[in-house]
Amino acid sequence: MKRRTLLAGLAAAPLARPALVRAASATTLKFIPQVDLSFLDPHWTTAYVTRNHGTMVFDTLYGTDANFNAQPQMVEGHTIENDGKLWTLKLRDGLMWHDGTPVLSRDCAASIRRWAKRDAMGDALMAATDELSTPDDKTLVFKLKRPFPLLPDALGKAGSPMPAMMPERLAKTDAFTQITEMVGSGPFRYKTDERLQGARNVYEKFEKYVPRQGGEPSWISGPKIVHFDRVEWTTIPDAATAANALIAGEQDWYEYAALDLMGLLQKDKNVRVSVPDPTGIVEMMRPNALQPPFNNPAIRRALWLALDQANFMQAITPDPKMYHTPLGYFGPGTPMASEVGLEPLKGPRDLDKAKQALKDAGYKGERVVLLVPTDYVTLKAMADVAADMMKSIGMNVDYVATDWGNMLQRRNNKGPVEQGGWSLFVTGWTGLDWANPAGHIALRGNGEAGWPGWSSSPKIESLRQDWLTAPDVAAQKKICEDIQVQAMQDVPYWPLGEYLQPTAIRTRISGVNPGFATFWDIRPV
Repeated sequence: MKRRTLLAGLAAAPLARPALVRAASATTLKFIPQVDLSFLDPHWTTAYVTRNHGTMVFDTLYGTDANFNAQPQMVEGHTIENDGKLWTLKLRDGLMWHDGTPVLSRDCAASIRRWAKRDAMGDALMAATDELSTPDDKTLVFKLKRPFPLLPDALGKAGSPMPAMMPERLAKTDAFTQITEMVGSGPFRYKTDERLQGARNVYEKFEKYVPRQGGEPSWISGPKIVHFDRVEWTTIPDAATAANALIAGEQDWYEYAALDLMGLLQKDKNVRVSVPDPTGIVEMMRPNALQPPFNNPAIRRALWLALDQANFMQAITPDPKMYHTPLGYFGPGTPMASEVGLEPLKGPRDLDKAKQALKDAGYKGERVVLLVPTDYVTLKAMADVAADMMKSIGMNVDYVATDWGNMLQRRNNKGPVEQGGWSLFVTGWTGLDWANPAGHIALRGNGEAGWPGWSSSPKIESLRQDWLTAPDVAAQKKICEDIQVQAMQDVPYWPLGEYLQPTAIRTRISGVNPGFATFWDIRPV
């Protein structure tokens, strides 16, 4: 299906606003997250489940609305001077941490510095910053080396890792060390004492949260007004069990409803199914560029001859209306997306040529450790396809079944497979995270300073910098075409296709905003 047709259909028929269940007098919302919340630190990981948790507990200086524009959130506004090289941000009144202390500008400055060490867009912002200062308790000043008009977009990004503001004492924690103390200024407090890892996470309304005045709630921007006193996340890895719990009314919201259970869920008049995020889920397989065999770009390129994106998507859903191929290195339907350079993804696959290409590239049967999170249904399905594909062309695949949390932990290991390292993993993002090279963390070519996989590409890094200073959208688009052509050569990862992810919610509650799961503005009907 053509992506443009798909988005046009979604625009013509407004997305159903999902509803959750509870009698009008009830104050608890029960939610089934996509996967267990293994890590709590929203700066430390790119996991969306941690980002979703982070938006409840922490707030951001700006917030992205449903039109992908940055709006003031913790700040009341900003001024720009000196030809775009001096930004002054003012915090709004009434901001308070969950421990009862006021939010200060120095807290935010420390948070920005910590987050920027883990985020591609934050790194770009700080690279353009000569000085970040806090002349008083409510003011942040960015003195820039060069104009950076994306400053609000960076500090209000909806993707992972999120630019969460936290108290200075927490923000001073090394960016590569997790924090577990959850003190934010967001609309919910995290109940650490009720956490059962692998089973349950609990949040309660922060009574002293002051929503910003004016406007409408829109994704992570606008007034965040909480109508439930308590939100309980219940981890249910088995899709059928999760769907039945929703149908029985034991749970209220099934975040990532399994596509093969859509018929069952849609038959229930008390359940509403919708697609809240039209940017879709873009999937990828990430190689470890530091260790054999995928430290050899020629071996990475050989897999293009065997990789069939449709096979990966059909492992998730057989419905061609729910997925899109070919997928390149930018989210389909976004301004930077094109099919330039994607010829290796088109046409029939040739396994014999792939085998020969591997041999010519110098592959000698090295063990390929594929990390497979068996508690993440879609990722396991695609990993199974990947394992079969690589075995079919003669690769020595070691299929390592693990859980999502352990996979996230292990993928930080830069060592060889004999020392607990890895070769490949499959993961996914929203199309918004692949919208441009500024925040596209998996497309960075900054080597060991980058995201797990540690791809090194001086050419992509140079083109990325060109994009950040490009004069207009036409120039940006041409640069992204060049980036995509280079990425097909360097192969920082293999795109596997894009699909639309439904959510399923009981019908007696309204107010769920489009985008990813947020928990303000939701109320019983």
